[in-house]
Amino acid sequence: MIKTKAYAAQTATSELAPFELHRRTPGAEDVQIEILYCGVCHSDLHTVRGEWHNTLYPSVPGHEIVGRVVCVGAKVRNFKVGDLAGVGCMVDSCGHCHSCDEGVEQYCDNGFTGTYNGPVFGGENTYGGYSQTIVVKESFVLHIKHAEKQLARVAPLLCAGITTYSPLRHWGAGPGKTVGIVGLGGLGHMGVKIAHAMGAHVVLFTTSSAKIEDGKRLGADEVCVSTDPEQMSAYANRFDFILNTVAASHNLDAYLQLLKRDGTMILVGAPAEPHPSPGVFNLIFKRRQLAGSLIGGIRETQEMLDFCARHDIVSDIEMIPMDYINTAYERMLRSDVKYRFVIDLSSLK
Repeated sequence: MIKTKAYAAQTATSELAPFELHRRTPGAEDVQIEILYCGVCHSDLHTVRGEWHNTLYPSVPGHEIVGRVVCVGAKVRNFKVGDLAGVGCMVDSCGHCHSCDEGVEQYCDNGFTGTYNGPVFGGENTYGGYSQTIVVKESFVLHIKHAEKQLARVAPLLCAGITTYSPLRHWGAGPGKTVGIVGLGGLGHMGVKIAHAMGAHVVLFTTSSAKIEDGKRLGADEVCVSTDPEQMSAYANRFDFILNTVAASHNLDAYLQLLKRDGTMILVGAPAEPHPSPGVFNLIFKRRQLAGSLIGGIRETQEMLDFCARHDIVSDIEMIPMDYINTAYERMLRSDVKYRFVIDLSSLK
């Protein structure tokens, strides 16, 4: 076993604090990664504080992991010691259901195994990237093709990047399409960058007029302040697709009425409390669709990383030491970050 320093929450009300865990010794198909940087996702906060009512304690969050390969098993063929590598939200799945066969392991019929908090449908706990090292089977490890100097800014792509890329790709964002992005946080700012790179006409919806300039810097063609009824009404029936990234419960009807006939709004934010049910007439009179999307499979996540490398897309981040994490969580709740915290794991001594 490999003794590893980490940070963990022991209960839903305790702060994250130093913790020692043990990783398995790498097997024949395993890759061991020295973690250099780990992004801080809102899901980390929800899990640590027990807001989804399924947390296994002690909880070591972190599923936006980038680092360097330090050991490979005898049967590993696609990674070698010294390679840059990433680990996202999953470290295993059943491997034989319909979804796994099609390369969309995030929808595994038997439940994928999360990088932290164990299998979706219950099982032994797993520990994430707020730690010095991780051991993962090769089939769930990803190649990083960005320049090494960008590595910290690549980390959030492993969740925020794929969470926005997958629905944009699946529903066909691209030239000739008008795409709305709701919210300019960790997810939303990646959605704007990726939709812009795909060639769509991008409209950002934000509650803050202070974010207009930044939204355009990130690639939005237009910015709408969603608290202004006049601005919102001007966008009625205009959108092919709206990606809603907001992780707080809110009224969906205001955005559904902006969709064209046969338009789709996709929810990727995961609030602790449900959204109010949308009005059925906003759906049936225009054959609109309300859908959801969950991260992406390993194949698509690699595709996203390669796409972002080609287009020089990385996350806007604020680097923090490990012992700042509890303050970072409080700032996240106030939306006081542009746009993703990333932990420098060299600070974990």
